[in-house]
Amino acid sequence: MNIVAPTIWIMAGEASGDVLGGRLIAALRRQRPDLLFRGIGGVRMTEQGLESLFPMRELAVMGLVEILPRVRSLARRLDMAVADITRTRPDLVVTIDSPGFALRLLKRISGLGIPRVHYVAPQVWAWREHRVREYPGLWERLLCLLPFEPAFFRRHGLEARFVGHPVLQSGADTGNAVRFRAAHGLDPAAPVLVLMPGSRRSEVPRLLPVFGRTLSLLAARIPGLVPVVVASPVVAETVLRATRDWPVQPIIVTELHDKHDAFAAAGAALTKSGTSTLELALAGVPMAVTYRVNPMTAAIARRLIQVPHVAMVNLLAGRQLVPELLQQDCRPDRLAETVETLLTDTEAAGAQREGFRTVLTSLSIGEEAPADAAAREILELLYQIGGNAPGE
Repeated sequence: MNIVAPTIWIMAGEASGDVLGGRLIAALRRQRPDLLFRGIGGVRMTEQGLESLFPMRELAVMGLVEILPRVRSLARRLDMAVADITRTRPDLVVTIDSPGFALRLLKRISGLGIPRVHYVAPQVWAWREHRVREYPGLWERLLCLLPFEPAFFRRHGLEARFVGHPVLQSGADTGNAVRFRAAHGLDPAAPVLVLMPGSRRSEVPRLLPVFGRTLSLLAARIPGLVPVVVASPVVAETVLRATRDWPVQPIIVTELHDKHDAFAAAGAALTKSGTSTLELALAGVPMAVTYRVNPMTAAIARRLIQVPHVAMVNLLAGRQLVPELLQQDCRPDRLAETVETLLTDTEAAGAQREGFRTVLTSLSIGEEAPADAAAREILELLYQIGGNAPGE
């Protein structure tokens, strides 16, 4: 008897989700080699054999104001995704992060009888907690990256499962400083500063000009400083154009192994908030966190944010382990002063590294890799609802 291999429809809407999706597809295939995949993804998911319904970059936008010009385009893409799922009838749908798009998609397909998994819980514990009331019926399984999230959702009558944080699989702690310095002809003693302006086209232009002016100040204070800008492929050309007139020309890295080597060589980092803070913590790089959005977006966010910190490392540590310089504090003078301290004060840098250890321990579920744990949860649901266990 011929057995039809199950199909999983999977989507990611931005670079970080694409990385998760790539690892998840690989983990699912290790546990169930005959699986078929379709959906929406970027470079990492494409490497795993996914043919994206349309370019993932069309979904990568952030900010309450920034999204307005894209509403019609996003609505058309949502219609395309719903139509594809309706036509192909996959055995299971997995949406990864990008709640603005993903949750609308899950709601639109709720009447199809297809089991749904949302991977990366919406961060409503940070702001707009009232939205949790909209979630019942959106998914059959919610997978969380942060250890405190299942308890939060449980308080609202929703089951959620912690599968560990994928940053632990990122390889951020496997870089080679000697290789990085040799590849770029750097003096072994040259101080290296990593700059991480983000992976979205909507955020990078806001931070790069500030980073450039910050370097102007730092160059006078720290001789031989080598800036390294980490750029995703999506924003690499934007970064190249924006840094041409910087006082110190940066090294621009786009490949994963180059990024990790840069981490190993770095004395400090200046990064936007987000998962990048956990990558740097894993690599043991002292950091300052900064961010700047449209002033109207910031004003609205200030009214809604319910947590004391923005940086994920600070939330997990339960204190301000790393400096946060946001909005009006995202200024060259403040950033330069903070970064200079991290590059020159071994005690300040060491205190951060010590705190990172506790943070990283909280992100693990034991020996099982996060992607494997997520894959196990997804396949368990597939078997429960569809009876698609191998050999059936």
